[in-house]
Amino acid sequence: MSAPTLDEVRSWPATVGVPRAATALGCSRSQLYELIKRGESPVKILTLGHRFVVITNSLVRLLEST
Repeated sequence: MSAPTLDEVRSWPATVGVPRAATALGCSRSQLYELIKRGESPVKILTLGHRFVVITNSLVRLLEST
């Protein structure tokens, strides 16, 4: 799967799953899960039960800054 453009990420829903966010960040989902578990995620995360979701707006801000 190729990385989405910034405009594509901007059109995503308010939250997305870790695998989709990892693709936008250019890392594997396992790398992003590890960062989340260590409290070092570069994007804001919501925990819904045992599931993590990424706040798309924080992902957009991070991608805009690079």
